[in-house]
Amino acid sequence: MAVEWSGLTPEIMLQLDRGSRGTLGAQLQGALRTAIRSGRLRADERLPSSRKLASDLGVSRGLVQSTYEQLAAEGYLTATAGGTTRVAPAVRQSAIERTAVGLPVDVGIAFTPGRPDLNSFPMRDWLWACGEAARIASRRDIGYGEAAGSSRLREVLAAYAQRVRAASIGSRDVIVCSGFTQGVALTLRVLREQGAETVAVEDPGHGELTMHVRRAGLQAVPVPVDADGLIVDELRSTSATAVILTPAHQTPTGVVLGPGRRQELLRWADERDGIMIEDDYDSEFRYDRQPVGALQGLAPDRVVMIGSVSKSLGPGLRLAWILAPSRLAAAIAEEKHHSDLGSPSLDQLALARLLESGRYDAHLRRMRRAYAAKRVALTEALQQHAPHLRLTGLDAGFHAVAELPPGTDEAAIIRAAARRSVHLHGMQRYRVLGADDRPAIVFGFGDLNEHAIRSGIARIANLLQPAVDVGDA
Repeated sequence: MAVEWSGLTPEIMLQLDRGSRGTLGAQLQGALRTAIRSGRLRADERLPSSRKLASDLGVSRGLVQSTYEQLAAEGYLTATAGGTTRVAPAVRQSAIERTAVGLPVDVGIAFTPGRPDLNSFPMRDWLWACGEAARIASRRDIGYGEAAGSSRLREVLAAYAQRVRAASIGSRDVIVCSGFTQGVALTLRVLREQGAETVAVEDPGHGELTMHVRRAGLQAVPVPVDADGLIVDELRSTSATAVILTPAHQTPTGVVLGPGRRQELLRWADERDGIMIEDDYDSEFRYDRQPVGALQGLAPDRVVMIGSVSKSLGPGLRLAWILAPSRLAAAIAEEKHHSDLGSPSLDQLALARLLESGRYDAHLRRMRRAYAAKRVALTEALQQHAPHLRLTGLDAGFHAVAELPPGTDEAAIIRAAARRSVHLHGMQRYRVLGADDRPAIVFGFGDLNEHAIRSGIARIANLLQPAVDVGDA
């Protein structure tokens, strides 16, 4: 669909060379044809009036009118009621431009882990919060703020983390950032400056963490995960003085870091003078068990906890927070300042109002019910079509792991499913050390409705059967 520009007449960049041998009329016709063919002027887009374009180019109105008439005769333009001239809807554009303007593409059914239900974004509540933020914003809020973020949002986040996640934090040790990725990058840079050399990551784990560790100038070492979470004995065998982990809902296995492992981690941190970077992933969405308190609450001097609204609201807001030990908070805030001078102030105030008002909590309650229904749709569909598969990681979040029989070609199943327009993610992509004999599919269901979930599983049902040859499926 073409962009509909507001105002009396839109502007367009065209240039004429009065020193050229070609007539001005021929040049204008050629420039407009090129703009239309390349997609710079898109189908159905409105052109300037002949009077306005003539004034902008310093030519006669008659020359522009005759150009429009000629291109209309060639099929490039159309004249509509009221004298409006537009690009004809059927003009062929380059393949790149056709993609850019969004022609229909069969994206199929994508079981993408980590993608929330973006159709359920609480737009009305967010608009209300933005209005409140604009109403209460001071002159200072509109300028360059504190490196650590809005003092109001930091106060609200500290109180929220204490109430909901059993964290132990004061507002001065909260730093607002732009997503988990920035939060972990800032923290890693500070740790490197303070002498850290090696950082442990979970295996399997967040696919890009190893890259972020290396970009910070540190060495990444993988540590395996079992049914109780990160194996601390394996961590001790490394030289790491920092570890990044997801204790509330491990990515991607879904296991919860057990109480014994938590105590072992605290002892490891004391022995190494180490730091634990806690990704508070999926902590908002629990179903069959009580929420697990944040690791940060057990050792606020040893844990950097990073949370965000990427899963609870939407990643496009680019709002997250770091709960840091007092000895690191100022340095992380300084890194944030050097990185981008701070996150958008009005958005921070809007999030603060959303949290304070109770609308954020109400949204989370609605989403828990919605994700729980989607979880049921996935489990029932797999039980119907592939009852032999063991499904794990369902206590929280909006993805589950279906363990495939040993020896199954995980990659072949993914390729065969894609040919049926069902897009899957395998466990292999989360493994740091490479191939493993425990193939699995990680089914994300957050951004799919229940019908799509059931339909997608039905499409690939035979691919999930034991010992099936999927080479030609």
